[in-house]
Amino acid sequence: MNGDWLLLGRDGRLSVYLPSDDAALWRAERVPAGAWEAPRRIGGDREVRPDGLAAGRGPDGYTHLVTWRRTGAGRCDLVHTTHFRPLLAPLDWQPAGHPNKQGDRTGTPAVAVDAQGRAHVFVRNGGGGMSMVAQQEKGGWEPWRDLKGRGVQESPAAVTADSGLVELYAPVEGGILHWRQDKPGERPVLGERLDAAVRPGTLRALATSAEHTTAFFTDDDTGELCAWRPGEKPAPLVPAAGPGPVSAVRTVIDGHDCTLVAQRSAAAGRVAFAAYPSELEEVGASWTESGPALPADATVSLTLDADARLVAATLSPSSGQLLLSRRKDEAGLALGAWEAV
Repeated sequence: MNGDWLLLGRDGRLSVYLPSDDAALWRAERVPAGAWEAPRRIGGDREVRPDGLAAGRGPDGYTHLVTWRRTGAGRCDLVHTTHFRPLLAPLDWQPAGHPNKQGDRTGTPAVAVDAQGRAHVFVRNGGGGMSMVAQQEKGGWEPWRDLKGRGVQESPAAVTADSGLVELYAPVEGGILHWRQDKPGERPVLGERLDAAVRPGTLRALATSAEHTTAFFTDDDTGELCAWRPGEKPAPLVPAAGPGPVSAVRTVIDGHDCTLVAQRSAAAGRVAFAAYPSELEEVGASWTESGPALPADATVSLTLDADARLVAATLSPSSGQLLLSRRKDEAGLALGAWEAV
């Protein structure tokens, strides 16, 4: 799953999205902070590939999902759907095309939604660069655009800044490339490159202030979880707790704007949390573990609910177990008991 998979819907209910054998599934709360529905299949009986589901939430509270669908021997195209409200089924999968017009899967997509509610889909193309397709305001898709770049690897990270403009971070051999829009609807422009030993599969991005987005990654040379904002040097934050990506969210802790990151700990298998004042990585952070030991394939996702209360979830594909914890109504970062849903 590329991007956060625990998302808040327009009606205040939480949903989770997950790939399955030949489908994408979703579950939703029946009522906010209440019991959950059973998993349901997205897009009816149409089969999709499980290796590359991406999700992004728009400022309107709608979730946009993108994945690959087989169209023939050695051929695939990307498909897209919108989920308007957690208790309503998402729309059927609709074709979004292929970065090279036709061919096989080229990479894991990423999706971000701008201030006008238009999905922007990014994926590596067959030449190793980055391509993008965006929704038109009145429906349908604009032509595919080649955003350039070379040696793009799997799992880019798309993010919508507080301005409503879309940005993209993509790992390449020996570093990270960054693209950003200058104006709504414009083609994102390739900008700064960071030279770093990025551990594969660890790149995430978050809007961390009104002016900036921040990319998080694990430095494969040092084992440090690092934060990078274009125009600045990367800042080591804390030794990575485990091998996978972090989930990150901004939240208020004791009156302070903080960034919270979470990751499955390789040592104990529990969820590790670390918080620090947003964009002040030099202050440092330390891990605090919570919950039971989880399978090695468990991932973590963070969001804020309709009351701006932190919610953390873990999901293990091998066991199918979804666990959820909410922040207690008290000082500090105290989480309630983890419950299976």
